[in-house]
Amino acid sequence: MTAGDRADLVLEGGGVRGLGSAGAVISLLEDGYSFPRAAGTSVGAIAAAFVAAGVGAKELRAIMDRLDLARIPDRAPPGIPLLSEGVSLLTGRGAYRGEWIKEWLTEELADLGVETFGDLRYDDPGASADLPLDQRYKLVVMVTDVTHGRLLRLPWDYRRYGLDPDEQSVAEAVRCSLSIPFYFQPCTLTDRATGEESVIVDGGVLSNFAVEIFDRTDGEEARWPTFGVRILPDLPAGIAELFPALAVVMSPPLKLVQQVVATALVGRDQTQLERPGVRDRTITVQCAGVGITDFQLGDEGREAVVDEGRKAAAEFLRRRREEN
Repeated sequence: MTAGDRADLVLEGGGVRGLGSAGAVISLLEDGYSFPRAAGTSVGAIAAAFVAAGVGAKELRAIMDRLDLARIPDRAPPGIPLLSEGVSLLTGRGAYRGEWIKEWLTEELADLGVETFGDLRYDDPGASADLPLDQRYKLVVMVTDVTHGRLLRLPWDYRRYGLDPDEQSVAEAVRCSLSIPFYFQPCTLTDRATGEESVIVDGGVLSNFAVEIFDRTDGEEARWPTFGVRILPDLPAGIAELFPALAVVMSPPLKLVQQVVATALVGRDQTQLERPGVRDRTITVQCAGVGITDFQLGDEGREAVVDEGRKAAAEFLRRRREEN
């Protein structure tokens, strides 16, 4: 395996649209790429975790086929539509528990021999000389600590809470990153020294597409590239794609709310994309008509989104080969 067959991988968050990311990754794996390290935010953390666990294209496709979208928004008792969501919002700070997806992740990763981040240690003698030991892992998951107002890169930042990164659950970290505010109940991290509890939500609140996360910091030339997979549209034209159910004429105050939410999800990363060379290493998957929380998407719709990801990755690789 040569360095040319390798790439680090960064996957953007975007709810159900993440099926497009999975399709792109499957295409890259089929083309012969391997990924020493993978990072993901929100739904992007799901595919990133399986890539870090070492799956191939067929395995990843089978795993994603076993993901029952309709079960992801899991109501708390009494399980009555609207009533359960309302009670959960008031008592649990999120409409849905998010327990089913965590259990599913735990079982799927365990079948691959992965439970804690200690199973995903990455000892690379050629890494940046100044790379701390707590950043030598195959997987990075982006989450947001809203108690302290800061981005966390797990497992890199567990030490902030007095926690040993090697002992922390991979499935739990991914579940934290999936905590869309008010939709899923947030997670918590407890500081081992002080007992202080921090509320943790979706990493996309602060960084939905951390394509720069694996860039070398020692001035040496990169041995292989980083490929990013993006599934959210550029603003302002893409607002209706993010919230198709809200694609109606709005009063100015509601329009402003929509714009603020969309900017929170996309704005920082859209600014990052304008830096030289960033779009050149980014695979952009078109997922028009698929909303972030479109968990009732049928089989035909699922397959269409996955296929869009596969086509986007194939086109990206074609252009890359022509340029090189």
